[in-house]
Amino acid sequence: MSGAIVVGYTATESGADALALGVRLAESLHMRLHVVIVMPSEGRRSAAVPPERAYEAHIRAQGQEWLRTALESVPHEITRSGHVRFGESFASGLVAAGEEFGARMIVVGAANGSRLGRHRLGSVATELLHSSTIPVALAPSGAAKTTAANVPLSRVTAAIGTREGADVLLEEAVSLAAASGGALRLISLVPFDVPPGLDTGAITLVRNAHGDDVLTQARAALPEGVNAEIERASGESVEDAVAHLPWQPGEVVLVGSSRLAQPRRLFLGSTAAKMLHELPVPMIVVPRTRAHDRSDRGY
Repeated sequence: MSGAIVVGYTATESGADALALGVRLAESLHMRLHVVIVMPSEGRRSAAVPPERAYEAHIRAQGQEWLRTALESVPHEITRSGHVRFGESFASGLVAAGEEFGARMIVVGAANGSRLGRHRLGSVATELLHSSTIPVALAPSGAAKTTAANVPLSRVTAAIGTREGADVLLEEAVSLAAASGGALRLISLVPFDVPPGLDTGAITLVRNAHGDDVLTQARAALPEGVNAEIERASGESVEDAVAHLPWQPGEVVLVGSSRLAQPRRLFLGSTAAKMLHELPVPMIVVPRTRAHDRSDRGY
């Protein structure tokens, strides 16, 4: 599998979580690891700070020191490099680095205050999830301290829908599973939010039929010779369904970008956002079109 893994690093627990996930992905997918710190460019500095080269040299040196410490924790068998970049925002600097390095994905950690093992979007992740041209991997809080930190990708789960563009997500999931040697699982999060007062029996029948139809289509779209676990996730809400699904320590889940996204860019949809509330494993959000495909397809 071509490409590289770009980690958006900060000298914080969130940065350590992102690095831990980045290491797992690079090791499992046999990719180069680029650890990137983005410093404020001149336009973001306070007016009280003179625009001198000494200032840039000082913060670059600090960033390089943080990178040296971070890279010491990366297993020696992984090809790695550290980079200090300057940008108008951390997210824009990461996307620029990702495009330069031909990144397969960009990895960031959860915001401060997240529950252990859960996700909480900070400003950097939110900006990435509304603008990136590259898949974004979100590390749950505490990823650097859990047993999964040392576990290769054991399973790739794809949350499959019926909207146009689901083929892009399925292709990415198949590719990741094949490259990592992990199992492949396809799940359908059937519609849950219905008006009150409707017959619950009828609602259940519609949900089940829809979920089965989604998975039947997904199974038929699998390349010849590719096997996958097929599972319909049921519950009273998206959060309820995610909470009751079995998850492995080394698992990642892939979701497609919202249909509201611009072509070849991300936009986190409402279902994916609800999944994050209960998801105990990393989530990878995939743009709604392939980088080499300029047709306007949505998920």
